[in-house]
Amino acid sequence: MREYVIMTDSCCDLTDHMAKELGLTVVPLTVHIDGHDYPNMLDGSAISFEDFYGKIRSGVLATTSAANVGQFQEAMRPILAEGKDIVSINFSSALSTTYQSACIAAQDMKEEFPDANIYVVDSLSASLGQGLLLYLAAHKKQEGLSAQELVQWVEDNKLHIDHWFTVDDLNYLKMGGRLSAGAAFFGSMLSIKPVMHTSDEGKLVPVSKVRGRKASLKALIDKIAELGIEPSEQVMFICHADCEVEARAVAEEMKARYGVKEVYINYIGPVIGSHTGPNTMGLFFVGTQR
Repeated sequence: MREYVIMTDSCCDLTDHMAKELGLTVVPLTVHIDGHDYPNMLDGSAISFEDFYGKIRSGVLATTSAANVGQFQEAMRPILAEGKDIVSINFSSALSTTYQSACIAAQDMKEEFPDANIYVVDSLSASLGQGLLLYLAAHKKQEGLSAQELVQWVEDNKLHIDHWFTVDDLNYLKMGGRLSAGAAFFGSMLSIKPVMHTSDEGKLVPVSKVRGRKASLKALIDKIAELGIEPSEQVMFICHADCEVEARAVAEEMKARYGVKEVYINYIGPVIGSHTGPNTMGLFFVGTQR
């Protein structure tokens, strides 16, 4: 069996330490803010998470760019030159062209390395939902699955990775075209908080609305009871947009209510945070369905 490397992009929002521990090769997307371009590095080395959220809290607008074909080619070439194969598991194609860039790069690299196997998988996931899928896939690799077997495992399981989000400021969804200006205005006045998930098509979809922050966080935790498969046996992930104290409180509640084995917490990176805004929180686990 040929050796292989799991590749992904920085919208997985894993910590840099965990990505390295799992043996992942990570291609960064880019955030454009305050007249500068910053690669969305997992360790926050280009722009720290605190600095990024400080800027957007002060009203600075941020835009983003997908990872391009050249970036994937540069990341793939040294791996293929070592005679290894690649399984690239990427940010949802419904939210970014990053997956398409990886597909084009893989086709180009096959011409240069005709004996190589390069598999590109659309995770249909985002943030630490993508991260959780990668975490589980990397452990399957460690169990001895071949590249082809791992691709099949990911395809069979990716729609069981539950993504549940709530945002604090509806204006960011309005700016991203996901909410009308009128709905954002009246929702903000009434302290309406949307509960959203990532659908089977990999899109961010509003599911319900609750009144107040506390109720929105409870709604996320309640989804574990509704959809989670043996929660006490799972490792779950929480992402947050600069609201770590609340994220830790949510993690403690998950452990208290469901006996969740372990909860990993990390920042939402600048690329996704640009579109969701500060104080967004997401909860990720394995469920019966999304």
